[in-house]
Amino acid sequence: MASTSLLIALFVFVVAMVAGPAMATEHWVGDDQGWKLDFNYTTWAATKEFHVGDKLIFKYKKDAHNVYKADQEAFKSCTPSSDVTPLTSGNDVITLTSPGKKWYICGIGKHCEKGVKLAINVLAAESGAPSPSPSSPSGPASSSASWISPDSKFVAVVAAAFAMFVVIMT
Repeated sequence: MASTSLLIALFVFVVAMVAGPAMATEHWVGDDQGWKLDFNYTTWAATKEFHVGDKLIFKYKKDAHNVYKADQEAFKSCTPSSDVTPLTSGNDVITLTSPGKKWYICGIGKHCEKGVKLAINVLAAESGAPSPSPSSPSGPASSSASWISPDSKFVAVVAAAFAMFVVIMT
């Protein structure tokens, strides 16, 4: 019985180590502030690393804002392209599918001119390296234990360690 439990624990540990790096990171744009006026998205983005496969999550009150994918010129001029349909759900998710510069703006009123815009650089997908900690709505400064992150790899490793401890103790 103990050898079966040990094999299961070992399997969970190996899966955690292999699958963990492949997990995409969800970036809650603006952390707990969301997509809104009076927030510095340039500073926010400077603290993050974006990779192909990661997701940007734009949270805002529906009808108060929107999200346009933009090119560099539209970003600079705060003028959404007429051939781009805005995202308007208030819980918009954009999967980053290619490396390079990406730009997003709010097309409501003068929101973009007031700073509701985001420019990021997306890096190629990671292979074999640990995935970065996700940006959660609680924000990076809200926890005194910032080394603990809720990403799947961390949880899986802790679960595997616990399973191995149970096997040893039985």
